[in-house]
Amino acid sequence: MRSTSEKTRRLMLLMSPATYRAAAFYEAARGLGIETVSVIDMPDHLQEYWGQSHGVDFGDKARATDTIIDLARRDEVDALLSVDDSATELAALAGSQLGVPHNSPDAAIAARDKHVMREMLATAGVRCPGFRTFPANADPMSYAGSLTYPCVVKPTRLSGSRGVIRANDETELQAAVERLRRILVTTGSDLDHAEILIEDYIPGEEVAVEGLLTDGELHVLTIFDKPDPLVGPFFEETIYTTPSRLPDDVQDAIARETAACAAALGLRTGPVHAELRINETDPWILEIAGRSIGGLCSTVLSFGAGMCLEELILRHAVGMDIPSYDRAGDAAGVMMIPIPKGGILRSVDGVDDASKVEHIDGIEITAKLNYPIKPLPEGDSYLGFIFARATTPEIVEAALREAHARLTIRIDPMMTMQVSPAG
Repeated sequence: MRSTSEKTRRLMLLMSPATYRAAAFYEAARGLGIETVSVIDMPDHLQEYWGQSHGVDFGDKARATDTIIDLARRDEVDALLSVDDSATELAALAGSQLGVPHNSPDAAIAARDKHVMREMLATAGVRCPGFRTFPANADPMSYAGSLTYPCVVKPTRLSGSRGVIRANDETELQAAVERLRRILVTTGSDLDHAEILIEDYIPGEEVAVEGLLTDGELHVLTIFDKPDPLVGPFFEETIYTTPSRLPDDVQDAIARETAACAAALGLRTGPVHAELRINETDPWILEIAGRSIGGLCSTVLSFGAGMCLEELILRHAVGMDIPSYDRAGDAAGVMMIPIPKGGILRSVDGVDDASKVEHIDGIEITAKLNYPIKPLPEGDSYLGFIFARATTPEIVEAALREAHARLTIRIDPMMTMQVSPAG
């Protein structure tokens, strides 16, 4: 590894090919004079086809780790950074051998595996929902009578609320488990070896915390409110606004609980994104991930004299000075445009009209026209993003809702092939 005291620093970015975040990190790196080396999650048979000299199959963990280490040494990188969930474990495994700042592999696993996370939080006494796990292929009626309702059925590994379903009784539990099984099969899971996590449902307001860890110390960058009630049966996130409208003492409690969660898992460095619920002012940890906020949501964040979130993360990763951790500017928010139904996306009309709503800062439609789309719980993406800025989060929220109401989304049903009998 080269010394980070040299003028030019070099960073390896690990990412999935479908990430929204690459462009923002590349642009921030160029502005800082940081050279980037990108490693993309891609099966061997596609690497040559797509011309990816730095394509690596993240699914083969041992081989991927060795390849990342070899590339990092060859290119003399000063740090590794996983842009999304896909490579947080690989970054930890490789980082531990390269001598660059890293989380431990055990901590990285705990931040990805909901079952491991729950066990570690419960052992450390961090407030989290009660939970149990069952084999994915077990008959749900064999354990339905032992659960407390309502409950929440979850996969242990998928992210973004995919496969997360509320069940209010035994009948709904059976339907939820069967639906989750189908989702797991489509993601390549072997039901004979997979687990299903079932948790107590925690009522209350939900927030998201964006933070950065330095030697185990948490810097809370912002707390996002989620003004839409997330009560199920699915838990699709829509609107985020900041600063939080919760009382200062509640925000302080959220920060303390997030720090306790990170410490319980052993996370010590880099970005974290946490989800919590506030129940009678008590914060309950739902999840924490060892990466920054997903999608294009970071677009609304600015720090100090105008640093974007990606610049802040890159400065931290390569050891550059961070002038300020304080969020700058007025209130801001983003709407992750929900997919209303499954089918073929034909058009999204009204974008120009929606963009004219006062305080709207931009609209990005990221779903591809004439391609299939799926809503939660099967889906794993959004239609796009609406951004807003104003003097208060209330005004931001109202602008996002008005802009969304001006969009007209056309989704045609999927056509099914009918095969006539031979003869």
